Amino acid sequence: MRKVIATVFNYSLDGLLADEHTEFWDFCFSHPEIAHPEDPAHLDFLRGAHAHVMGRASYEAIAEAMTSPATDHPFAGLLTDGHKVVFSRTLKKADADWANTTIAAGDTTEEIDRLRTGGDGYILVWGGVGLFRSLMQLDLVDELRVSMFPYIAGEGTRIFDGVPKSYQLELVSHTASAGGIIELRYRRAR
Repeated sequence: MRKVIATVFNYSLDGLLADEHTEFWDFCFSHPEIAHPEDPAHLDFLRGAHAHVMGRASYEAIAEAMTSPATDHPFAGLLTDGHKVVFSRTLKKADADWANTTIAAGDTTEEIDRLRTGGDGYILVWGGVGLFRSLMQLDLVDELRVSMFPYIAGEGTRIFDGVPKSYQLELVSHTASAGGIIELRYRRAR
């Protein structure tokens, strides 16, 4: 059975996401590791996903960035070729320019269970906040990967608001980049 890995990137030391049009957002996207994300291990991790799962707003933003004719982003080819699943009850059809996309509008647990069935890879959750919270409330996340930036944001979205009060995790690994980003990998304690 494939595991569900939720990724939380652009996360501050004070527990906030980098919301667009904030100083923290600008800091994250001007950071060399984010501006030029060419780490071979990270690219292999993305390549190993059976499915890239997103909420509607995240899908629309990422699709726009990855299908722009001017993009030379290292993720563009990986994501375009990869199987993408958009969890949305309002989106009726996928972006015609972004191949291999399906819409999941049914029961969240049933949709995830269908994705879990089968062979290799894992299910990689990119966001957004509503999808993260829903998956955590339904206890469907097997692993959480957090990229914590050396930054106190003071403003932004708290991703873990509204999730169960008791959600024990086990640390699997932690690494620090030369630029000060801490990559935390947690497994759901069951």
